[in-house]
Amino acid sequence: QLQASGGGLVQAGGSLRLSCAASGFTFGDYHIAWFRQAPGKERKVVSCIGDKADITYNSDSAEGRFTISRDNAKNTVALQMNSLKPEDTAVYFCAATKAPWRWCRIASRCNYWGQGTLVTVSS
Repeated sequence: QLQASGGGLVQAGGSLRLSCAASGFTFGDYHIAWFRQAPGKERKVVSCIGDKADITYNSDSAEGRFTISRDNAKNTVALQMNSLKPEDTAVYFCAATKAPWRWCRIASRCNYWGQGTLVTVSS
């Protein structure tokens, strides 16, 4: 299971830190991704981190503003989001995949999903 938290309402330019806590599976064997889904739009990857935290991926929209990290000792993943924009408004989901790294950004290859946490950025 994955439990996401940390969403909320923030003004444009502000910051939020999302957290995802894992249980019930061998966390260190899985790559972890954050996806987001805005109303009426498809779910898209934001960031990914490798199972050993030795590699990360950021989407173009996240690059330079968001940082993904993980603590395998605590079975947690974080997404630090800075310089938030209204277009970042979405429900954010954490997901775990055992697929090869190149598939980390593909939602259909994820084995576990968190319940989502809403991020609202006001202008």
